[in-house]
Amino acid sequence: MNPAARGRYVPGVETDTDVDTDHGLLAAVAAGGEPALRVLYDRHSPAMLRLLHRLTGDSGVAEEILQESWLAVWRSAATFRGDSSVRGWLLGVARRQAHNRLRRFEPVRLALDAEEVPEPVDPGTDVEADVLASAGQRQILAAITALPRRHRDVAVLALVEELPYTDIAEALGIPVGTVKSRMAKARGRLGAALAEGQVS
Repeated sequence: MNPAARGRYVPGVETDTDVDTDHGLLAAVAAGGEPALRVLYDRHSPAMLRLLHRLTGDSGVAEEILQESWLAVWRSAATFRGDSSVRGWLLGVARRQAHNRLRRFEPVRLALDAEEVPEPVDPGTDVEADVLASAGQRQILAAITALPRRHRDVAVLALVEELPYTDIAEALGIPVGTVKSRMAKARGRLGAALAEGQVS
């Protein structure tokens, strides 16, 4: 059967199976495939825009940085190593574009909605996890906002975007071990801040 007849044909993509994978689409983008870029844009722009809005706190600036991010994706698709998901890599491109832009103008702000933070999952006997589980979402968001940027970035990607550590590592351009270390420190700081009532 002709791939176009199945409705999944994307010009510039080698096989029908590649249309279903972000890796195949990104490879097509690296080879100059604009249709593949459009498919990736449709799939991943909402998550990228959410992250950019959280980093900037401004919808207009977030939209501008999103466009700059896709231009960077077009130019650098061939640099994707495949060590993580394409989504993680794309979020990393967006984050770097935001930090580059905002570094020139103002400190990075973090804008989060309370309903976007998932409820903590079965904290067990971990004291910090118990504190996080008993805290309200607004308190957790305030505590995340107060974290140093390197811990805040990891916490947002792990707790809000729910990315696995390998994708966070790709997005931030750091080793997985560093992600784990920063997340452990972030959890400790969050637990301590909430236990001491430093946030409301």
